[in-house]
Amino acid sequence: MINKVFIDINCDVGEGIGNESALFPHISSCNIACGGHAGDVSTMSEIVQLAKKFGINVGAHPSYPDRDNFGRTSMKIEKNVLKASIRKQIKALEIVLSKAEMQMHHIKAHGALYNDIAGDLELSTIYLESIRAYKDDVLVYLPYGSVVEKEARKQGYKVSREAFGDRNYNEDLSLVSRRSSYAMIEEPIKVLDHVLSMVINNEVYTLNGIQRPIWADTYCIHGDTATALQILTYLSDELPKKHIFLKK
Repeated sequence: MINKVFIDINCDVGEGIGNESALFPHISSCNIACGGHAGDVSTMSEIVQLAKKFGINVGAHPSYPDRDNFGRTSMKIEKNVLKASIRKQIKALEIVLSKAEMQMHHIKAHGALYNDIAGDLELSTIYLESIRAYKDDVLVYLPYGSVVEKEARKQGYKVSREAFGDRNYNEDLSLVSRRSSYAMIEEPIKVLDHVLSMVINNEVYTLNGIQRPIWADTYCIHGDTATALQILTYLSDELPKKHIFLKK
């Protein structure tokens, strides 16, 4: 008997691309920008309704409060200011979800904040304090093996380990910087190989061709990747051939 594997595929959305209605048939969860790097009440409301239509789990996607740099630049910011910003962003989405009679499924940091908490214990602690109100009811999407994953587990958060289907990895499992031309994986067949290695073998090939162990519960394809729709359509066609299906 062939065992079926069910995985979560998530996308960062509400960031001004406007392709959500095309992406949503191919994913099972989404991370909605909620004002820090992109997004406002109007975009959040529109995408929440789309998520409801397609049966997609909705998560908040807070970032450094830095719309000018799309949240992709590290910031030196006073911790109480950062905590207040993160809480405000998540609350904004929570209000929209409440009006749509939906529940928040998860929280996933965006961009530089996501990368920074992966390796900085002090910042990880600040981030976890920011989302403590959701600790008992909401998953936290965090990079596998990161400082913040370990701290979140220590504090009793519900962690969903995340890996990236359209990003290259360094040997320490950090993501290759977007400043590099090798940061992204945009060819659908290469993304499929990348994902299959992680799902089936719990291994990822780094940019230098080194195999590293990795375990993930959710796999991200960025909504603003140039070939996002082609990637997700291809995965939808090919993954079931390997007995891998979306977790709905």
